[in-house]
Amino acid sequence: MEYIELERGHSQLTIRNYNSYLDKFAEFAEEEGVKNVSKIDLELVKKWRLVLHRRNLSNKTLNYYMIAIRSFLKYLSKIDTKSLAPEKIELADTPEREIEFLEREETERIMKAYNSSKPIDIRNRAIVETLFSTGLRVSELAGLDRDKINLKRNEFSVAGKGGKRRVVFLSDEASEYLKKYLNLRHDKDKALFVKTISKEETLLEAKEKSENRLTVRQIERIVKGAAKKAGVVKKVTPHTLRHSFATDILRSGADLRAVQNLLGHSSVTTTQVYTHISDKHLKEVHKRFHRKNQEEG
Repeated sequence: MEYIELERGHSQLTIRNYNSYLDKFAEFAEEEGVKNVSKIDLELVKKWRLVLHRRNLSNKTLNYYMIAIRSFLKYLSKIDTKSLAPEKIELADTPEREIEFLEREETERIMKAYNSSKPIDIRNRAIVETLFSTGLRVSELAGLDRDKINLKRNEFSVAGKGGKRRVVFLSDEASEYLKKYLNLRHDKDKALFVKTISKEETLLEAKEKSENRLTVRQIERIVKGAAKKAGVVKKVTPHTLRHSFATDILRSGADLRAVQNLLGHSSVTTTQVYTHISDKHLKEVHKRFHRKNQEEG
């Protein structure tokens, strides 16, 4: 657990999940008489997979258990401890992932949902504009500090999964609303997005005050509220805006590698989930425009 936290940079949620999956595997192994990692073999893993399968777990959930074991075995190999080779563990096939994204008209309505001059609406508009402009994960947005945002260049770097840094870019609209929002701020809190926009305070008062940073859950509610105000009936989350960002730039002609870098995916394989969306769009374009001139002639 210390290794995946310090060396791999996994989130606390991932660490808790891995710990739970591996604890359960260790209990099962002990019941099977395996008390040393050198005795882990493919037969033991197959038996454990069968136990999980009979609990009616989905293939996706079952894979999470296998990924945790595989990660542990990779760690054992790294520290030269003999055990089962991690590559021998195969993952179950899962249905193709369905990507929920917004059409451009829906996105425009959501961006304009918080349109009053109230400080809280300006903050909320800045949040949805930034999410759509950058494709950030909600945890990445929640962790932003305001001194890291370069509003002169309209860009900043962010640490993603595994601590991997990437540069993201702000649209003119996102930059405009961030400037408006930050001009309202007179507090000393380092967080970019805070729960309350307070009046000017001393540094001592700021230190004594409880953490004011917006949480992931609160940002999710703000995005959901924008969709409701905009009359968008789809389920809209910060991740929907991330999907919509990727879809939008792909449809505009960006290549898959560029999208991979902008989203912070460690492998282009992860980004390929968007390919069928852009392919479908191309098919619609082909159907709409191919031989149109000939037919009109």
